[in-house]
Amino acid sequence: MKKRAILGIVIAVIISLLVVASGCAATGNQAQGTAPLPPKERVQVATTTSLYDTGLWGYLEPMFEEEYDVELDILYAGTGIALEYGRRGDVDVLTVHSKAQELQYVAEGHGIERVPFAYNYFLIVGPEADPAGIKGMTPEDALKNLFESASASFISRGDGSGTHTMEKTLWSAAGYEYEEVQNAGAWYVEAGRGMGPTLLMAGEMQGYTLTDMGTFVTFKGQTALVPIVEEGSILLNVYSVIAGNPEMNSSINSEMANNMVEFLTSATIQELIGDYGVEEYGLVLFNPCAGAEPQS
Repeated sequence: MKKRAILGIVIAVIISLLVVASGCAATGNQAQGTAPLPPKERVQVATTTSLYDTGLWGYLEPMFEEEYDVELDILYAGTGIALEYGRRGDVDVLTVHSKAQELQYVAEGHGIERVPFAYNYFLIVGPEADPAGIKGMTPEDALKNLFESASASFISRGDGSGTHTMEKTLWSAAGYEYEEVQNAGAWYVEAGRGMGPTLLMAGEMQGYTLTDMGTFVTFKGQTALVPIVEEGSILLNVYSVIAGNPEMNSSINSEMANNMVEFLTSATIQELIGDYGVEEYGLVLFNPCAGAEPQS
């Protein structure tokens, strides 16, 4: 028993000495200027799924972080949800694509200014066989045909996103109330998902869907869908950046939000946005527009 007691005392002394030595080493490191660096400033960005699913944000994020020595937290969702994040003051800046909703957001005082930075077009895509026979039609006539025939599935985002908002606009232009479309039958399916998953669902069901061009090109190889309707000025799809208004919420990092606006509209980043995906897919995914509203 005495040996065990002595051994225990020895172990306790050794542990104490190690703790003291560790503390001294840490103090010495701090004195030599090698103390852990303070955490970087964090900036919250809410973005639409199409900018995220195409990989564009993954491409731009490290560039912004390096230039401004910050950490970006990218929250991706449909435009409707992204705007709600902004209204709650949960994010500093938005990159979204639903002009009417964006203008309302700014008019309410939540955002400083809507600044377009890129654009592409929406497409109605579907099976190459085109069972509904809508190829070459205007977007409005194509939706009329789908509604009246009710013979081919149409898969909607159904999530309040910018794409879903555009779909509602198209149904209205075709002469239908959206509630009427929702209750039109089993052919109309609301996925309640992002653009990528909705495209995959449309591919599995061999149905039609409305998509932004960038996400479609990115997911095309996984769906076997092809563009069916791609002409019409109504299909213009503009992406904007909106800095949050600190007068509405004092937690907004106004400086970094404004830096993001300048970053996305700068000549260097505009060129990179225009080149993004061209080598891999053989076409432009996003056309840069540097603060100017593009003409359809």
